[in-house]
Amino acid sequence: MPFFEIGLKGVEERDADPLIGLLHEDFEFVRHQSGASLNKAQMSEIMRQMVSNNVVPKAQRCLYENEEVWVSHGIMNFPDGTTEAIGGFDLWKHRKNIKSDTGAILISE
Repeated sequence: MPFFEIGLKGVEERDADPLIGLLHEDFEFVRHQSGASLNKAQMSEIMRQMVSNNVVPKAQRCLYENEEVWVSHGIMNFPDGTTEAIGGFDLWKHRKNIKSDTGAILISE
């Protein structure tokens, strides 16, 4: 199953385990808000919070995917009432996500 489909299924089923299972032990996420980096354990906690809270992903789509990269775009509604358009780039190593970087734009619907 393609990486994107695994991730989308986890989001749709509100289950962080498939998402966390895609993360490499040396995973790094670069936060678009601050540029700060998070490791696998920190990102795993955020993923669990996102699927258990009222974060609502919409129009999630894969723009490109192969064995080395995954480029995606989607809309996310957050519990504070904000909505963001989020573009993501994920780098893969040994079939695991080793680095993720996003960019987001606050939008009104």
